[in-house]
Amino acid sequence: MTELLAPAGNFSKLKTALYFGADAVYVGGKAFSLRSFADNFTRDELASAIKHAHALNKKVYVTANVFAKNGDMAPLCDYFAFLEEAGADAAIISDSGVFYAAKKSAPKLALHISTQANLTNKYAVKFWRDAGASRAILARELSLDEIAEIHCEVPDIELEAFVHGAMCISYSGRCLLSDYLANRPSNRGECVQACRWKYQIRKKDDLSDSGWLDMEEDGRGTFILNSKDLNMSAHLKDLEKAGVCSFKIEGRMKSEYYLATVINAYRRCMDGGFDEGVGRELLTAAHRDYTTAYALGENKNTVNYSDSQTKGDCDYIANVLRGDNGEAVVEMRGRFKKGDTLEVLSPSGNFGKSFKVESAFTSAGESVDDCKLVQENYRISCPFKLSAGDILRRRK
Repeated sequence: MTELLAPAGNFSKLKTALYFGADAVYVGGKAFSLRSFADNFTRDELASAIKHAHALNKKVYVTANVFAKNGDMAPLCDYFAFLEEAGADAAIISDSGVFYAAKKSAPKLALHISTQANLTNKYAVKFWRDAGASRAILARELSLDEIAEIHCEVPDIELEAFVHGAMCISYSGRCLLSDYLANRPSNRGECVQACRWKYQIRKKDDLSDSGWLDMEEDGRGTFILNSKDLNMSAHLKDLEKAGVCSFKIEGRMKSEYYLATVINAYRRCMDGGFDEGVGRELLTAAHRDYTTAYALGENKNTVNYSDSQTKGDCDYIANVLRGDNGEAVVEMRGRFKKGDTLEVLSPSGNFGKSFKVESAFTSAGESVDDCKLVQENYRISCPFKLSAGDILRRRK
């Protein structure tokens, strides 16, 4: 069965991802991960996360996909030994030296080759298979036909492919722009996302303030390096046919609401097939214009010129802490008022149901019309029996 693999930037997001239908999550520790500015996991948190996931019969893969220097090797060996002992289901690696260190220090730990390793051809995948990797995470630049050819050549290694989320303007994420402009090296986990900035150009030899000119691309804006977001929800069967066994969602820096929305949509798509409802659902969280990138062949329309991203069709209102018939206790994440109509985001049959807030009480029992205290626990009227982990949102 094909795996739905989701990101988790911290323990709370891990629980959200698993609750909404992910079969596995990928996470980062406090070092060696290409998302240094996510919350990430301490060693104790990693051990607890692995136990939590395994109790649900789900998996945890740990990223160690930096391009390492000599000084990283001793602590990496110690880290891999810890991951093996903690029961991690795999480590995700891009650097051949790090791969060697992992095989030496944790011989029983499964190793997945990161997309950062630029896996764009069948012989690269065969090389890593022969070296002992159990899975190859394919470059986003590949077409379905190219993936199928890789699977035909190397059928005895698992193939993982990104299906949703932010795309890097650089080839398979190998970017120097962040380091050059902000002294934050992308390949050491510190990307400043300089490709998402708004740019200007300067007149030749004019260093005055008036020398700056607005830059426009076909009248649509100035985000000339800003890639669209990947969305392969309508082509999951094609990916399966090509040999992909794990569908990967990008987003260790994204919010719990984003993760819940996207994971829920892909889980429903995998279980029931793609339909217009799935397409609409993927518009409710923040996103850029969508693209299938290069999966269907050459594509020169992958840049999001108009803006950095849209905010989505819904506002994130609250996390459900517990529910009973007639009411629910929720943790406020977005201001709402008595009389507002809220919608349920849930893996259960309550998904998509709406209700009007008829009453609201603070944790101290005070009746209020305006729920404006961030992370206050409000008790609100609700006609459905909600579950802990459900999310409430409001249509714009």
